Amino acid sequence: MKTLRKAAGLSVLFALLFLTACGGAAAPTATAAPDSRGYEYQAPETEEYFAPAPTQAVSGAGQPLAGAPAPKNGSQPYDMFFEDYGVNPSIDTEDDNLSTFALDVDTGSYAVMRNYLNEGNLPPAASVRVEEYINYFEQGYPAPSERQTFGVYVDGGPSPFTQTERYHMMRVGIQGYEVPEEERKDANLVFVIDVSGSMDMDNRLGLVKRSLELLVERLRPDDTVSIAVYGSDARVVLEPTRGSRSGKILDAIYSLEPEGATNAEAGIRLGYQMAMRAFKPDGINRVILCSDGVANVGQTEADEILREIRGYVEEGVWMTTIGFGMDNYNDTLMERLADDGNGFYAYVDDIDEAERLFLDNLTSSLQTIALDAKAQVDFNPDVVMRYRLVGYENRAVADEDFRDNTVDAGEIGAGHTVTALYEIKLYPQARGRIATVNMRWEDPDTRQVTEISKDFNTGDLAYDFRETDPYFQRAVIVAEYAEILKNSYWAEGSSLDDVYDEARRIAKYFERDDEMEEFVELVRQARRMRD
Repeated sequence: MKTLRKAAGLSVLFALLFLTACGGAAAPTATAAPDSRGYEYQAPETEEYFAPAPTQAVSGAGQPLAGAPAPKNGSQPYDMFFEDYGVNPSIDTEDDNLSTFALDVDTGSYAVMRNYLNEGNLPPAASVRVEEYINYFEQGYPAPSERQTFGVYVDGGPSPFTQTERYHMMRVGIQGYEVPEEERKDANLVFVIDVSGSMDMDNRLGLVKRSLELLVERLRPDDTVSIAVYGSDARVVLEPTRGSRSGKILDAIYSLEPEGATNAEAGIRLGYQMAMRAFKPDGINRVILCSDGVANVGQTEADEILREIRGYVEEGVWMTTIGFGMDNYNDTLMERLADDGNGFYAYVDDIDEAERLFLDNLTSSLQTIALDAKAQVDFNPDVVMRYRLVGYENRAVADEDFRDNTVDAGEIGAGHTVTALYEIKLYPQARGRIATVNMRWEDPDTRQVTEISKDFNTGDLAYDFRETDPYFQRAVIVAEYAEILKNSYWAEGSSLDDVYDEARRIAKYFERDDEMEEFVELVRQARRMRD
């Protein structure tokens, strides 16, 4: 999926190793109007405005990332690459009542945050993509009706984090249908593994090996697995091998050793060539890149690599990127490769996350049920004074492109959910339709384009936040936590103490939920570090 933005002229060329900050195009001038919470919100001059303009947060060699805390225990500074896409403005419905964005299910940002905290540091603000925090968690949506690909769900209630005036949060949920494991299509999987010197750590190449061992347990006899590696150059470690030959696949995995420099271009090219040789016309064809996202040999400009990837995407071979490691990691590149490769981006920081990706969610990780998935929320200007999309800053689609089938958007896997939160301000005493949520996607098999919609009315809003669905409450609390870590302008009135109290309160609704228990602990750690 392409990274689409409403602001024009913001394309950035990335170098994979010697990455330098690029000057983003200035955002159009906007009129600042005082918000009744004491903030300012941006009233856009044109429909194309999307502010603020993103700036790239880049660390220099041996220098800490701007805004990042010093590493613990006097260790060497992190050399991490992130891009700051800014924070969405609050938009007056009189100026623009349509909010359009690509649906996406990346979760890498949340796992990166967890790794930072477990290493004793707060994550850099630029690393936080709020929607990825929200979408890391289950949302409790019911499965769509029989013969439906997706269900659209909307709920809402007062925000617990806006005390001076009554704002509401609205949750827009998309739930895809589940594909039973036995009905998953046969898969042609090509793992492209970075074995360069930078991967010579237990939490990098070592964790890659342990992760792939988990995958082997779930292979079906008619699946095929290939492995290409790259150091100073690229080579084949495992020719396409049937899933029934697990011993041969495991031997290839165990044989991986770090070597040489980092020629990502050669590795990715070889991986796609292998995928085409073992292509399954009626199956899943996917290149899975496992790397720390750094390269220093061969073609290092991302646009050149992406241009080649797009050609294979048109042939039906899609890319997933899985990040490993800290201290020297290129989050920006890994996300962009997945977006342009019609895949998704995940980050594996420990074996539990590997189990989540390769065991618990294998079918949804592999089988795509929607291409170019987009959502457009049409707010009623007679009821809604203003709205703000929480996150999705780098997923914006121009409103007029919602029904343009040539515009690239997001991909959704089987059983995946996608959630977006809106902060909305209603006119006093207003009643009626708040918004209509429209979703549009292309079926990857039939290429048929489908559009569905759902209305949301004032009568559907809960009166008290604590009376709303616990999954809704969790999504709002997780979003506030992310906005605080992001140093969002809109979270200036909140604190991690508030978030921690709310997280502990709702934990009772999620007994034996490991992710909820972990979230409470992560908030506790972050709160202590900010003190």
